[in-house]
Amino acid sequence: MNKEVLDQVFKRYDLRGIYPKPLSQEFAYLFGRAVASHLKCKTFVVGRDHRNGSEELLKGFSSGLADQGCSVTQVGLISTDMIYFTVGKYGFDGGAMITASHNPSEFNGFKLVGKGASGISSETGLREISAFMEKEQFDDSVKKGKIAEKDVMDDYIEKVLSFVNLAKIKPLHVVVDASNGMAAKTISALEKKLPLKITPLFFDLDPNFPNHAPNPLDPKAFKQIREKVVKEKADAGALFDGDGDRMYMVDEKGKTVPARDITCLLAKVFLKKQPGSKILYTIVMSKIVPETIKELGGIPAIERVGHTFIKTRMRKDNILFGGELSGHFFFRDNYFADSGIIAFVVALQAISETGEPLSSVAKPYHKYFKIQETNSDVKDKQAKIAEIEQIYAPKAKKTSKLDGFTAYFGDWWFNVRPSGTENKLRLNLEAKTKNLMNKKTQQLLKTIRA
Repeated sequence: MNKEVLDQVFKRYDLRGIYPKPLSQEFAYLFGRAVASHLKCKTFVVGRDHRNGSEELLKGFSSGLADQGCSVTQVGLISTDMIYFTVGKYGFDGGAMITASHNPSEFNGFKLVGKGASGISSETGLREISAFMEKEQFDDSVKKGKIAEKDVMDDYIEKVLSFVNLAKIKPLHVVVDASNGMAAKTISALEKKLPLKITPLFFDLDPNFPNHAPNPLDPKAFKQIREKVVKEKADAGALFDGDGDRMYMVDEKGKTVPARDITCLLAKVFLKKQPGSKILYTIVMSKIVPETIKELGGIPAIERVGHTFIKTRMRKDNILFGGELSGHFFFRDNYFADSGIIAFVVALQAISETGEPLSSVAKPYHKYFKIQETNSDVKDKQAKIAEIEQIYAPKAKKTSKLDGFTAYFGDWWFNVRPSGTENKLRLNLEAKTKNLMNKKTQQLLKTIRA
């Protein structure tokens, strides 16, 4: 297969491309053969979302796996976090979710995991799989595997509910925006077990995502749920992305509750159950997160951005729970994998236990002022990072190169890190005052964009 096409589709953590070209059924077939060849898997599970082409890609990918000697179990229309659970629960050698997550409707793609729901990225297998596809030198002498189907929804709902005490969840009124995506199916099954009143928003599975972008990092995506929560006088709202593995919340006043707050909220629940545990957060998250973990008697563990790095670190150090700025939340007792649905139910228990409105619950975490992650086009990313380091490192109290370059000062800090797939630098910055935040942001962006 053409290397240019492969380089276009293979990303750092997954595969993404426009369907049906370059991401075609033929591409999916060769990808299946390459995955089976590299992983040497005997059993593999595959799920899909509702996007255009997902069913065709499922057929091609499954056939490729089977022709390379791998037995395939198809689990149908599911959310991405259910693939992680299924691989871990049933002991498959690997799994794949056919989805493009939060990308526009014309895209589709693949997310891969290995045995035990371990992450597979360019550093841990995607490069080798791409090389197999480029050469197309497969062993045709292997005995073909079989393709079967399985329903895993009931088992997954049971797993989700194992994280909470249903008796502690109050009959809250919650608006759930599924973004016309896969969370609609999971929440509909879960609702029957929860003592809640759920007002559904955009639960129709629509591959065109007609109401808003299926991306919780897009501020415009929150317009309808904010209005609906206030209109319905609901206790809270939850917004999921297109494939249902990321979750953000809205308080009773219609204000966004960032992942920072949710991470602190969930850490409180987990550390109450298991005091002294390690809780992971990423380097671009607010200072309030490690401060809160320490106050709760936990041990903060900092890690670079990216689900593969997070899962690997959590396995290595047996970390109980982890949160990421993008709305991914990771759980040791869910095979160290992320789940927006588990985060949702644990957050409901946390809110219920306080007996206070969500806005009040989240208020203590609003100690600092932080910008939304800001991207800038940069031709030479490493040279620009080196330039910034040369300017700011001598003045900083502490610096880090864990993920790009981070500098900490007395009343503010910033991180600038390179995109893994684009010529962009990503800036995160936080300060004790809004004026200082704006001032330092302007200074950094002037240097980055010069």
